[in-house]
Amino acid sequence: MMSENLGLVKSLKLPHVVFMGLAWMTPMIYFTIYGVAYEAAEGKMAVAYIVAFLAIFFTAYSYSRMVKAYPIAGSAYTYTKNSIHPKAGFLVGWALLIDYVFSPIIAILTFGIFMNTEFPAIPTYVWIIIMNIVLAVVNILGIKSAARISGISVLLQIGFIFLFCMLIIKDILAGEGTSSILTLAPFFGEDAAMGTIFSGAALICFCFLGFDAVTTMAEETVDAQKTIPKAIFLIIFIAAIMYISISYLIQIAYPDFTFVNADNAAYSLVRLIGGNLLSSLFIMVLIVATFTQGLSSVTSVSRFLYALGRESILPKKLFTSLHPKYKTPVSNIIFIAVISLSAVFISLNSAVLFVSFGALTAFIFVNLSVIAHFYIKLKKRSPKETFLYLVFPLVGATFIGWLLTLLDLATLKFGVSWIMIGFVYLFIKKWSKAKERKFAISTLKRIQSEKKYVR
Repeated sequence: MMSENLGLVKSLKLPHVVFMGLAWMTPMIYFTIYGVAYEAAEGKMAVAYIVAFLAIFFTAYSYSRMVKAYPIAGSAYTYTKNSIHPKAGFLVGWALLIDYVFSPIIAILTFGIFMNTEFPAIPTYVWIIIMNIVLAVVNILGIKSAARISGISVLLQIGFIFLFCMLIIKDILAGEGTSSILTLAPFFGEDAAMGTIFSGAALICFCFLGFDAVTTMAEETVDAQKTIPKAIFLIIFIAAIMYISISYLIQIAYPDFTFVNADNAAYSLVRLIGGNLLSSLFIMVLIVATFTQGLSSVTSVSRFLYALGRESILPKKLFTSLHPKYKTPVSNIIFIAVISLSAVFISLNSAVLFVSFGALTAFIFVNLSVIAHFYIKLKKRSPKETFLYLVFPLVGATFIGWLLTLLDLATLKFGVSWIMIGFVYLFIKKWSKAKERKFAISTLKRIQSEKKYVR
């Protein structure tokens, strides 16, 4: 039988956390959304990735401050609830549900698509079911086993990206493209419209998600107040170097690259650069990458649900139970596996945009939480502290807020509708509690009255 009183075990160190974050982020996600991002940024990928990195950097700083203040599971929800207001915390937690729930769906859907590409006789839904079962089993067995698998996967992905870049450099040196290897053309092209670049950056922010997910593992991390902030910055810098480098090289070597279908644009690009051998290797690495992304994202969402259950936002008995042997939230993992079956009918583009809405909403509030906690509550207002705890996070919140407005209208409508559903849920929950309290008081009065009458 599972116990509600068991605690999460501190077993993760800096390398574990970095690899889990990179695995959740999945370096190969660059290729997964290449076509969609290319269209959104109209080919100006290098600049769009720089803009996305700058927006993420401000927010990463805010996360690194808040995890020191609250080194517990819950991430942006916990920070907002404790720093600003419980209702604002609920709003963030509810928005983050979109982010965390759709992240495993993206991994599972991508895995199904590429496995079906390799083995067309087996339907995509079969791979989705298999992936769900395997992810659930590995996560139930324990977070450390997930971290080990993630480390191997990340190294494999980085190795492929390095090989990919080397082949592009070889083509450039052989005279491919219109520029030399050192040029500012990818950053200052004449047809670069800033509005388009920022729209691309809003979607591309999805590629950096992973640094925030590691904050959900704070209760399982050794010396979380030091380890998590270090991991956050390592994750975003490693990712930025990879993404910007790939985009820069592609734009130099293949400025006129075109594709028909955005979903398999990266496959076409890889085939152009390395032929059948590289494209086969690409499929293999991408399958491994999407598996470990799913592994890491299920780990994060199960811990996030654990935090929401502990706060009684979700049913406590269901979402805070841990397995007595493995110390993992088994019911949460199974719950996510069931929801992830929706990957059968959800499009990849929609899932990416929904995740972006949830993440960007949470990022705004994490930046505001720094101001509320350090600048307002703790009154850290020296010139240096004013810059660190007011100006810096305010810039981050404004930047992210602007990117949020650049998501497409359908995504914004869905996000706003989801938030409204959350408010209705909150109202019903509070009304139900008030009714229970009223019933308990009236029952107590009745019992006291009966005792008095008996006497």
